[in-house]
Amino acid sequence: MRISIMQPYLFPYIGYFQMINCSDYFVFDDSDQYIQRGWINRNRILLNGKDHFITMPVVKDSYRLKINERYFVEEQENINEEKILDTIYYAYHKAPYYSDCYDLIKYILSFKNKNVAEYTANSLKEVCNYLEIETKMLFKSKLNPPPDVNYQDSVIYVCKQMEADCYINAIGGMELYSARKFSENNIELRFIKTRETIRYQQFWYDFIPNLSIIDVMMFNSPEQIKTLLSEYDLIDGKN
Repeated sequence: MRISIMQPYLFPYIGYFQMINCSDYFVFDDSDQYIQRGWINRNRILLNGKDHFITMPVVKDSYRLKINERYFVEEQENINEEKILDTIYYAYHKAPYYSDCYDLIKYILSFKNKNVAEYTANSLKEVCNYLEIETKMLFKSKLNPPPDVNYQDSVIYVCKQMEADCYINAIGGMELYSARKFSENNIELRFIKTRETIRYQQFWYDFIPNLSIIDVMMFNSPEQIKTLLSEYDLIDGKN
């Protein structure tokens, strides 16, 4: 059984969904420390031919708190959500799949639970439903990982708890893990790398890769996106 573990991100790039799609189980790492200015509460869309951040502000709190202990700011009349929707309208209202995508994004942003882990996980589940990705999902905190071990040992613990024989991670984490250590625990270590061949028409602009899945959905049908989801390579881990 293949599993992957990642912090829950807000409308991440297609590589994130490739990882979900090639796994039997996807684990939201909600018990890790919240990182400022990362991808948990923001992502990039296309606006006037340039990349532009959309952001859900997070309540100021102790930097020591975990992702599942942080909350998005709640403002009267959902000002934050409306600001994002207005930006998406100006950016994409002439895109071929705008109507379906806008309604989906509006529905996602209306989620009442403002806990960062719950909110972002729900957004990922809803996008997966739209793309007909059937991977099972759960929160890492539900598996009660030991608090005083390094991240690699924590991942191995989760794999063992779930009886997984293969762990898939993003290519950017290749230097963080030892294939030998995973092998000693009867787990195969592999890394997913999104192919640079992924291209699609972004109005009349030069193509900007790795934007939010919002951009992908605005310019591609679900059937076309399913094809893009298969454009990756799995690379063996290093000892």
